[in-house]
Amino acid sequence: QAADDVVALSTFLLAQQVNAGDRVLILSENRPEWGIADLAIQSVGGWTVPLYPSLTETDLRIICADCQPVAAVVSTSDHVRTLLQIGQAVPSLRMMIVMDPTQQHLALVKSWTEALEKGREMQAKLRNLFEYRRAAIRPEDTATLLYTSGTTGEPKGVMLSHRNVLSNVEACLQVIPITGQDLHLSFLPLSHVFERMAGWCLMLAVGARVAYAQSMDTIPQNMLEVRPTIMLGVPRFFEKLYGRIQEGVRTAPPLKRRLAAWAIAVGQRVTAARAAGNSLPLPLVIQRWLADRLVFRTLRSRLGGRLRFFVSGSAPLSKEIGEFFYSVGITILEGYGLTETSPVIAANRLPVPRFGTVGQLLPGVDVRIADDGEILTKGPHVMQGYYRKPQETAAAIVDGWFHTGDIGHVDDHRCLVITDRKKDLIKTAGGKFVAPQKLENLLITDPYISQAFVYGDRRPYCVALLVPRIEALRRYAQEQEIPGRSVDELIHNPRVLEFYWNRVQTQQRGLASFEQLKKIALLDQEFSQQAGELTPTLKAKRSVIAQRYALLLERLYE
Repeated sequence: QAADDVVALSTFLLAQQVNAGDRVLILSENRPEWGIADLAIQSVGGWTVPLYPSLTETDLRIICADCQPVAAVVSTSDHVRTLLQIGQAVPSLRMMIVMDPTQQHLALVKSWTEALEKGREMQAKLRNLFEYRRAAIRPEDTATLLYTSGTTGEPKGVMLSHRNVLSNVEACLQVIPITGQDLHLSFLPLSHVFERMAGWCLMLAVGARVAYAQSMDTIPQNMLEVRPTIMLGVPRFFEKLYGRIQEGVRTAPPLKRRLAAWAIAVGQRVTAARAAGNSLPLPLVIQRWLADRLVFRTLRSRLGGRLRFFVSGSAPLSKEIGEFFYSVGITILEGYGLTETSPVIAANRLPVPRFGTVGQLLPGVDVRIADDGEILTKGPHVMQGYYRKPQETAAAIVDGWFHTGDIGHVDDHRCLVITDRKKDLIKTAGGKFVAPQKLENLLITDPYISQAFVYGDRRPYCVALLVPRIEALRRYAQEQEIPGRSVDELIHNPRVLEFYWNRVQTQQRGLASFEQLKKIALLDQEFSQQAGELTPTLKAKRSVIAQRYALLLERLYE
């Protein structure tokens, strides 16, 4: 059925004179039509340009002006109206297909159903053209134009070829055992290269099934409904899941709390032994079996009961969180890559990931470390270049080596370790370099801290903005009889501030003096995508956060 729909939509695009090399937008949340549209656009030699539904009108205007799309496949009438508003600035856009039923009766707007019907009607007439166009596609032809989410500056269009994407699919399948028996619950945006390659192209390549989550809020319910065997996630997803589990343990009745604490301790001993390559002594094997039957199996059942592993990407995963989930029988395979590398460069493997690393390189991928610690990579996964930006392309790819902008090294086990983004490294007034993500990942493992933002470039010392876990903070305040009805009152209470400062001191005890925070401030709300503080894949927009809280950060240096 899906294949028939792809051919019908491809035929309709041909009838609308979409030519090889033409750019076609997809502006939609995750749903089956997204993937069908993607394949149809590529089947006629077009370039798929996937866009986040959350993009502002200004962002859309910039991207459309850059790539000059001839058509757009959108999910709702709201997207149609937005594109019509910017249409004068983008005269190339001559057709829109809207997935949801629409009241728009304009000549350039067609409903999804209408487009498929017209495509089917014309299949016999255009079959030869369709077969010719599809057969003419070469591996080195551009398949898609991906605009980077732009944590800094104007978004750039990354050109990836069919060979780029397929080389990455094939390399990943050599090291991560995904088969046609798997079911993937998709919730990360398909507009992002990680979900697009691993959650769509890779699943399609092996014949696995894909279920689409209704929303971020319904993921727990959807997991119980479809019982996935594989899921892709970003660190923020695992941080929230970790926080919920910790909160559940702390609020459980005393007997259950002690049982959970014992089971987790057993799991941690097993994890340590496996990481060291040691065999488990018989008493520990028995304890692990008991812990699994009494505690861990219930926890896994809440994730659907069939999950073989998670895959984490897009940002660094805290080592402690990775180890915690492994200790309770839930494996997270962390990988690493960029939009410009199609995306995966390295990935952890089963049965025992190397926590704190992003695993070994994929087959066919080369990496070397520059003198300043920057990771460079070469291979069939490296992009063709930035669209209409030859100078930026020449700066990023030198002699075939793509400069990732990330700082890292290869450890004794040939695993890649990422320290931080080169541009995010903090250089203190004393000339010392501090990796903020390393410290942030350490802080968020604390059960009372939900999010952290470390700041201090060209300053005498580093400071942090902390977002408390609200439920944990309220419970602490109640236990200690600290007055305060609102979260705002609590975060300004001296006793609460002292409590959090003591917890920070405990977390950073093993760090060098110049890495340690000297002051903190608490916030009453989380950083969010809606506020423009996070990208669609939930990475912090550091410059936006620093600007928004500039006065508060300045006070930490008084």
